[in-house]
Amino acid sequence: MKNIFFLLTCFLSFYSNSNAQGYKNPVISGFHPDPSVCRVGDDYYLVTSSFEYFPGVPVFHSKDLINWTKIGHCLTRPSQLKLDKCAPSAGIYAPTIRYNEGRFYMVTTNVSGGGNFYVSTDNPAGEWSEPIFVEQGGIDPTLYFEGNKCYFISNGQGITISEIDIKTGKRLTESKIVWNGTGGRYPESPHIYKKDGWYYLLISEGGTEYGHKMTIARSKSIYGPYQSNPSNPIFTHIDEISQSNPIQGTGHGDFVQAHDGSWWIVFLGFRPQSLLHHVLGRETLLAPVRWDANAWPVINGNGTVNIDMNVPTLPLHPVKQHDFSTNFDETKLGVNWNYLRNPFMKNYSLTEKKGSLRLKASTVTLDDNDSPTFVARRQEHIDFSATTELSLNNAKKGDEAGMTVYYSPQAHYELLLKKSENGKHKLLVRYHMGVLNHIANEIEIPGDKIYLKVKGDKDFYSFYYSLDGKQFNFLSKINVWYLSSETNGGFTGVVLGLYATSPNQNTNAYADFDKFIYKPGDLD
Repeated sequence: MKNIFFLLTCFLSFYSNSNAQGYKNPVISGFHPDPSVCRVGDDYYLVTSSFEYFPGVPVFHSKDLINWTKIGHCLTRPSQLKLDKCAPSAGIYAPTIRYNEGRFYMVTTNVSGGGNFYVSTDNPAGEWSEPIFVEQGGIDPTLYFEGNKCYFISNGQGITISEIDIKTGKRLTESKIVWNGTGGRYPESPHIYKKDGWYYLLISEGGTEYGHKMTIARSKSIYGPYQSNPSNPIFTHIDEISQSNPIQGTGHGDFVQAHDGSWWIVFLGFRPQSLLHHVLGRETLLAPVRWDANAWPVINGNGTVNIDMNVPTLPLHPVKQHDFSTNFDETKLGVNWNYLRNPFMKNYSLTEKKGSLRLKASTVTLDDNDSPTFVARRQEHIDFSATTELSLNNAKKGDEAGMTVYYSPQAHYELLLKKSENGKHKLLVRYHMGVLNHIANEIEIPGDKIYLKVKGDKDFYSFYYSLDGKQFNFLSKINVWYLSSETNGGFTGVVLGLYATSPNQNTNAYADFDKFIYKPGDLD
């Protein structure tokens, strides 16, 4: 009887797995814009933009296009990624990942210096090569391999293409503008695919805002002329049908044909959460594509997408959810942590106090276009809580450390511990919004150790503290929209950071963070 039950369970499990249906968007949540994907066998690899954050260009892996694991970054060394004093939302723009003859290529633009370049590897979870730069202007570059040729496509005055030597990056032909889109502003994010003897050129137009859309053209020659799809745009949420959709700003897509022959597209979108403001940034979403022979691709039936996608999928391969929390007992920070610009690594330590992250205060502040002593992870959920245990040591007047809800140097909130004039430690809630600075609450605490908590919901960030890690006391709350892209501009999203700063030269102040606990709202 046990054997029969075991066989029945296996059968039902197989049947369910091989006839999977449905998933939720976004498939990668929180500040993961401009996705690009490639397939190798039944493995899928995806990259997204990273802007001023280091390391650059996160890499994800999946078996089903729905469940993704972050496996590393393409740009992990200063020699690959120079971000010195780069402006907010500058740095690394939209990447593309491609695979050819046993090697992965990631091509992108550093708009803060260097321009278009690519790196390569035979192990996307490992180290990538030094950059090879290409002298073709524009941004959002992509590569297209055919036979022994490689084509480089970017957008500048129009969608521009040339043939390059993939070993050196040297252009072998003059750059040629092949399409200007359908008349929408900012024709960008070009990708070329060959199907049924046609070269299909997919781009985005309208700007990466509420007017974003995807359009497509095709030609029998890679250099054109390209014929625009009469049904353009093939994907947008700007129309009446999607005006109330909880996902907006959809665009910047990349097609992939799955190992079962089906077609899919990854793309970006954002979720407005408070008076049409979004703070999580642009996220990675997924939709099925119908692409009949010699026909134009049709995305999800009507060119829109939903959060709940009730569609057939590949057999699902659930993965262990990445660690939202850490006790800082590792030898180096995990792949979900980032620095602002190129970090000064002497200010960071995981070894000087076991089970703690030590941040050594520097004079660079969160208001500067520089690299403060700061590490952060993305806010990935509208409803969440984040808690840390902090002690501030060797501090003098003005030295501070704490947790920041950070969008840019012009927009961030802090819950912080600061050394005051009388030698005591004060706990502050501080808001920085452009030229406005406001201390919302300030209390004196005994000792130099405190527990800090930030909670987020649709409309507010709320700040709490505890002396024992059990009973938390409310301090203040403020609207989320002051940290939104709509208020501040820019292309990133909110991150939750730990930091230490000092107005004193040659300071010996440091902060120990003994844990960081992040919980989605449904787990809080």
